[in-house]
Amino acid sequence: MSPGTISRASTVESNTSSGSSTSSEITSPFSRAPLIRRTVPSFPPHKYVAVAAQVVFFGISKLPMVARVTIVDYRGNIALDTYVRPVQPVSDYRTAETGLTPFLLAGAPDFRDVQRQVAEVLKDKILVMGLSHPAIDTRDAALFLPFRRSLRQRPNVMIPLVTLVNEFMGRNIGLHGETPIEEARASLDLFRSCEQIWEGIVKSGAWPCALPPAANGNCFT
Repeated sequence: MSPGTISRASTVESNTSSGSSTSSEITSPFSRAPLIRRTVPSFPPHKYVAVAAQVVFFGISKLPMVARVTIVDYRGNIALDTYVRPVQPVSDYRTAETGLTPFLLAGAPDFRDVQRQVAEVLKDKILVMGLSHPAIDTRDAALFLPFRRSLRQRPNVMIPLVTLVNEFMGRNIGLHGETPIEEARASLDLFRSCEQIWEGIVKSGAWPCALPPAANGNCFT
């Protein structure tokens, strides 16, 4: 599928089984978390997707405008990857960081078309990273309390994905600029590394995430 949706990248296979529950001791991937013993639901892998986006800037104030969207599934396969035709004159394509150029965006689908495609892919999904989505169906590692406590993160600060992936997976991403597919896949790898703990907490009726900073509140509906 040619680029024209929203993205991020790099995948590691997991051994999570689909559609069944398991009862086991679960050791946290981060050193300070205790052992958790409980029956943990294994949600079907097809329920999870991750979204990453690239933006360009418009206007004198350099306001962000989405220019590419990538969606990957639980195993890192690309479900959608598309550029987005600008709806305002672009003042900065950020080509050095994004690789985006006027040529790539000129013939891309318009925003409304991409919006419809994204909505179709996200319907009834659990979103690991990306766009505005119901909070109960969102798994944002930047807000995951065990990660934040381990890094002694201050409230109202979103932890960059590159930091989380480096600290908890020993991997470096973004070495060659923004790569939406790489970022989306990395966010799913990170989630899968603590999936049983995360979903076990949700199943217990608790919520394992901090409140988002006010600037990011519109991402959770």
